[in-house]
Amino acid sequence: MSKNLSLEAEVRSRTGSKQAAAARLRGRLPAVVYGHKKETLAVSMDAHDFAEGLHHGHRLLDLKVGDKMETVLIKDLQYDHLGRDLVHVDLQRVDVTELVRVNVAIELKGTAEGTHHGGIIEEHVDSLEIECRVTDIPESISVSVKDVNVGDALHAGQVELPAGIKLVSSPELVLVTCHLVAAAKTAEQAVEEAPTAPEVIGEAERAARAAQDAGQA
Repeated sequence: MSKNLSLEAEVRSRTGSKQAAAARLRGRLPAVVYGHKKETLAVSMDAHDFAEGLHHGHRLLDLKVGDKMETVLIKDLQYDHLGRDLVHVDLQRVDVTELVRVNVAIELKGTAEGTHHGGIIEEHVDSLEIECRVTDIPESISVSVKDVNVGDALHAGQVELPAGIKLVSSPELVLVTCHLVAAAKTAEQAVEEAPTAPEVIGEAERAARAAQDAGQA
């Protein structure tokens, strides 16, 4: 399968939220194409075809606008307030030989050593920023956690990256940690946090209180 997704785009003569909403109602996805010191273009693409390509890991597009074909990188995706539907895309013109900086999802691999000793793995970030050639952008970056023990932290600088890929994120960025599951509450804590039982008044005590109340009346 070709790494590039081929799509046709239409130039949007009018822009704005109302026009963008109208385009989406027609099954079109609004986008802008920019970069390489060329004019920024407002375009729209078939929303279904774009979503399918994105689902299959495509990051590069061979975008045909009119009679011109450009290679563009999916640079930014904007979703609706529910985080479900795409509403806008930023596309950056690129040359296949140039270096670009992109965020790539990380994929945890293996079973952490700490999980055998009562620990759990907590993931703190879900992607890394890297620099590489446009044609070398990976779909994801594998991160092995098998040597992570209880009390350990795995940092970005410890991840082995494929050849030709440079880490842009801070090497000190914490990706995952392993810690013990919260210990059960002590008996003393349980007693302190237990709800107070309602006061139970016996017959004799009830009578005494009634007599006391009558005497004060």
